[in-house]
Amino acid sequence: MLEVSSDMVAKVLERFPAGAPRGSWPAEEFAARRRAEGQPARVVMDLKSDAFLVVVPVGDED
Repeated sequence: MLEVSSDMVAKVLERFPAGAPRGSWPAEEFAARRRAEGQPARVVMDLKSDAFLVVVPVGDED
């Protein structure tokens, strides 16, 4: 698990390097596909690793 902010703990589904080619948004596209499947996926930036993370909130069921 990854702590995304002080009030949100999330599970990382996938990580993408921040250096994608111009006009390419692989993290956003991946998150959109997960949302289309019903998962509340969102993209956050991990500054330490210079990567975009696709995360979902961790609920009581995990």
